[in-house]
Amino acid sequence: MRYFHPAPFIAVAAVVAFAAGPAAAHARLVSATPAPDSTVAATRTLTLTFSERSVPAFSGFDVLNAAGEKIAIRTSVAEDGRTLTGALARPLAAGAYRVDWRIASSDGHRMTGSYTFTVR
Repeated sequence: MRYFHPAPFIAVAAVVAFAAGPAAAHARLVSATPAPDSTVAATRTLTLTFSERSVPAFSGFDVLNAAGEKIAIRTSVAEDGRTLTGALARPLAAGAYRVDWRIASSDGHRMTGSYTFTVR
């Protein structure tokens, strides 16, 4: 009579689970300047850094004022593929702003998010 040993199956399941972990991860915002919920002096540059490389054609962000109007901004992706930089034509005026970001990571996952900051 043969005995069933579950140990090999458990070991294979553990290897598959650990190998699949990174592939299931999503890009997330790891830092931003101005930082979320911060109060800053007038700025002409915004920088967002993500946990994964992005696909530039599907990644970017918008800056909106308190009235919900988009502020003209020119965005670019750094060579590391993880940092998006936005250049404004002129410094932001005093007030509240919202950053709406979108990123497509190299594995095809698309993520969105937003945060606010204030210019004094």
